[in-house]
Amino acid sequence: MKKILALLSLLIIAAACAAPPTNREAASSANTNLAETASTATITEANAIANEKAVWATLEKKDYAAFGNMLTSDYIEVGDDNAYDKPGIINYLKDLDISGTTFSDWKLMPIDKDAVILMYNVNVKGTFKGQEVPPGPYRASSAWVNRGGKWQAIYYQETLASSSPPPPPASSPAAKNAASPAKKTAVVPGDDPVVNEKLAWEAIKRKDYDTFASFLDSNQVEVEADGVYDKAGTLKGVTMVDASKSEQSDFKTVKVDSVARLVTYLVTIPGAKPDKERHSTIWVNRGGKWLALFHQGTPVMPPATTTAPKGAASPSPKAAVSPAVKAPAKKM
Repeated sequence: MKKILALLSLLIIAAACAAPPTNREAASSANTNLAETASTATITEANAIANEKAVWATLEKKDYAAFGNMLTSDYIEVGDDNAYDKPGIINYLKDLDISGTTFSDWKLMPIDKDAVILMYNVNVKGTFKGQEVPPGPYRASSAWVNRGGKWQAIYYQETLASSSPPPPPASSPAAKNAASPAKKTAVVPGDDPVVNEKLAWEAIKRKDYDTFASFLDSNQVEVEADGVYDKAGTLKGVTMVDASKSEQSDFKTVKVDSVARLVTYLVTIPGAKPDKERHSTIWVNRGGKWLALFHQGTPVMPPATTTAPKGAASPSPKAAVSPAVKAPAKKM
């Protein structure tokens, strides 16, 4: 799961600098300390954090068998260069040498009793193929799921933190369009996350923000280079950019459990710098209605200019101009 993007000249996505991390925390025994919780009760935040640190510890020890044992068979890891399956990420990480990690700002979000999302910041000291990697901080997110009484990681994504200010708001007509009844369309998300994601982007393209808002869970959280946002922050952010020519491709999906689906894909926005981002969304069924609960974006940089621990990387000093860039208000 903890992956570096291949060597490069520039450094990582949004010239990193988020809130300073806490003191370095020692990684615990990787394989034996995984929390195994009965399916009748969700995992605690303390146990989820212990599990996440244990995963990092296996990588520092290069214990790939233990690392693999902590991942589900359908595990997916998203970096700025690709979305990796379990065998792919294990093979990739063999060129990574970690000598230290520092964590901070842990936040646990329940999906249901058998699945959670753990968000945090991480700084990494190490090398990839002998070359030093940018330390971060990175905004990291992991989804953990209870499979047969054993909690395992099913998803991981990281984005290099950026201190760059968001772009100025779009012109006022965009705000007017957001409330225009003519823009509303009667569409209802279902259990296909690819279809749902396309519906959401179509709503953003036509500036139908009321419909887009109806797709989001009231507790929705979005992780981006410049911060972590609640639903209000996400809604404000999508009004600040022109996504009318955006395109989505390379969709990959994972069934988290009976009421949750993960979709990850590539977004291309002509004119943005960088013009590509890797996005992931977790959709959940709430009382028969499918809603977006979690979203993360990771800008993509040209292969010749990327380098990062675990996955997210980009040398750009600015966050990509896309619906992923949020306004400073409503940060979590």
